[in-house]
Amino acid sequence: MEIFYYLVFGALSLVVLALELSKNSKDRITTSAAFNAFKNNYIVVYSLMMAGDWLQGPYVYFLYSQYGFDKGDIGRLFIAGFGSSMLFGTIVGSLADKKGRKRACITYCITYILSCATKHSPQYKVLMLGRVLGGIATSLLFSAFESWLVAEHFKRGFEPQWLSLTFSKAIFLGNGLVAIVSGLFANLIADTLGFGPVAPFDAAACFLAIGMAIIMSSWSENYGDSSESKDLLTQFRGAALAIASDEKIALLGAIQSLFEGSMYTFVFLWTPALSPNEEDIPHGFIFATFMLSSMLGSSIASRLMARANLKVEGYMQIVFAISAATLLLPVLTNILVQPSNVKGGSISFSGSIQLFGFCTFEACVGIFWPSIMKMRSQYIPEEARSTIMNFFRIPLNIFVCIVLYNVNAFPITVMFGMCSIFLFMAAVLQRRLMVVAESHKSRTQDWSAMKEMDAESEPLAI
Repeated sequence: MEIFYYLVFGALSLVVLALELSKNSKDRITTSAAFNAFKNNYIVVYSLMMAGDWLQGPYVYFLYSQYGFDKGDIGRLFIAGFGSSMLFGTIVGSLADKKGRKRACITYCITYILSCATKHSPQYKVLMLGRVLGGIATSLLFSAFESWLVAEHFKRGFEPQWLSLTFSKAIFLGNGLVAIVSGLFANLIADTLGFGPVAPFDAAACFLAIGMAIIMSSWSENYGDSSESKDLLTQFRGAALAIASDEKIALLGAIQSLFEGSMYTFVFLWTPALSPNEEDIPHGFIFATFMLSSMLGSSIASRLMARANLKVEGYMQIVFAISAATLLLPVLTNILVQPSNVKGGSISFSGSIQLFGFCTFEACVGIFWPSIMKMRSQYIPEEARSTIMNFFRIPLNIFVCIVLYNVNAFPITVMFGMCSIFLFMAAVLQRRLMVVAESHKSRTQDWSAMKEMDAESEPLAI
């Protein structure tokens, strides 16, 4: 493997290490021992849940191809996963609010373990069932755990600012370090030890089972709106009404869908972008480099959110603008750099430029996750949190399904250009969200001041 990849990985490692070691009192939030115990428990569980997810990633496509399925068959399996998340995600999200978030987290573990078990079968229908179960599990992973955390955090009386600390640490470890270690561990058991491509799925099931045991033994239950008089349809209407009646929630949902849609599209496009002529690139090592970039982003986010005078709504405009610029690089290099027609070989000059841009994009992803979590905790009402969060995933899943279905219909530069436009739109909507939030805050303060003045001027009853 070329020294270029080691230099990029090494430089990123040093920057992340320097950021973590150089944190001073301004970058740290003083908390209590009770909160630290709560935070550490959640981070351990979240890391185990993410390990169960990340272990499967490197070998899903390869396992399906080993069973003899072609690109079209595999594409339909992936579409089934995203379609399942879209169709059933909102239902399970509503059930989480109604029946309990802890139960929903346990359901995630059971559902994903069953999905892993289906990978032992070469039957297409069984694998399709596994993808459907995996789609349901994904919806729970990205809604139930965050909903439980936010509700439990405030139920225990912890400071609102401390929540950002849990978010940033969970992303730093769960979406960064755990992802890197999971990729290396999957490679170890599948290839080095020779257990085959099903082994990572068995390992994922074990980690999920351990996490489920911790949830069952140490987590308390919390709910959204557990009223027995409200059925699922009523909850859907309530969530839809909340989105339609509050511009802040609607803007937040649009921003999330635009960014995550671009992010998932990037997942499918980065390999052909870096090796358009079948260049020999180390996919696993590049993936690890991307995850290290995400760790860098989450480390930056923890510093930004530790400053009380710095608004998430403000700096996220810059993050989205930078993201838009990075995904525009493949378009620009295609225009400005002379393309090579030589098959094979090492990564090209334009590929090297794009790799730096993609690492920057992944750093933006690392900033995005804890920041969007903090904004959701501020704007989404508690009684329908999981339901609304899964509503946000509907346009996302529709978009990803369309991209997957038409991935060969458009040139790769067109797809990246489209993602860049979406990210620029997210920056514009983020600006609008900041204006609306400040206006609402100003009106609330004015109303409170008027109420106090009225109370002071009210004559005494004699």
